[in-house]
Amino acid sequence: MSRTVYVNGAYLPEEEATVSIFDRGFLMADGVYEVTSVLDGKLVDFQGHAIRLERSLKELDMAQPMSTEELLAVHRELVSRNDIVEGMIYLQVTRGNPGDRDFAYPPADTPPTVVMFTQNKPGLADSPVAKTGIKVISVEDLRWGRRDIKTVQLLYPSMAKMAAKAAKVDDAWLVEDGKVTEGTSNNTYIVKGGTIITRELSHDILHGITRAAVLRFAAEAQMQVEERAFTIEEAQAADEAFFTSASAFVMPVVEVDGAQIGSGAPGPVATRLREIYLEESLKAAI
Repeated sequence: MSRTVYVNGAYLPEEEATVSIFDRGFLMADGVYEVTSVLDGKLVDFQGHAIRLERSLKELDMAQPMSTEELLAVHRELVSRNDIVEGMIYLQVTRGNPGDRDFAYPPADTPPTVVMFTQNKPGLADSPVAKTGIKVISVEDLRWGRRDIKTVQLLYPSMAKMAAKAAKVDDAWLVEDGKVTEGTSNNTYIVKGGTIITRELSHDILHGITRAAVLRFAAEAQMQVEERAFTIEEAQAADEAFFTSASAFVMPVVEVDGAQIGSGAPGPVATRLREIYLEESLKAAI
């Protein structure tokens, strides 16, 4: 049975869903997106994703297509119609269809394109990879300068993921001016001497919703956190490393550029933070 998806106010079988060839998301990557995880049939950190969506739209001078309450209703309807217990909901908003191709923005009253669909991911919370950890390589960060806006410009992260695949590892960490910015689709961390180190918020990285929650939980657990950039060499010499994202939660990293991190297995800090995040997120899910 096909999925039910949402396109511009209508719930449709995925085979019947279409978007104009003149849509600026297709022609110009002129759009933003969010991904919200679903655990036990409930939405995790939905409010944080809705707030970040509003910020991304504002930074690109795009209108909010619907209220937070309306977005929540559509998310819940898609979870229900597609029987999602564990998985994700992808939301994309573009500047819409101006009727032709032009670099200039279309008139402000051009209706935006709003698309949402589900991805069924049984076992999302109990991922076996989290028990073994992942391996990463480093690649030069060649993305544009406003990574804090969650745009659909994902070609370079895709290229970096393919470079990791070619190197027979799991992911890539992006490096600019000698320091790690973030992963291809996640925020990055190392642990040294009991202190969690992660890059500070700026235009250089995405302001991760999972990042914010994990750092809050770390503070509540009286873990030490230092927000600063770190190098690949620091990561290789760290006691632990991990990353956070909406779909992977807290994921241990056990190798960077061929160098084993710590014992080569998920460390106690990352393991505990994953446990806390999943426990607290399930309590707060809506």
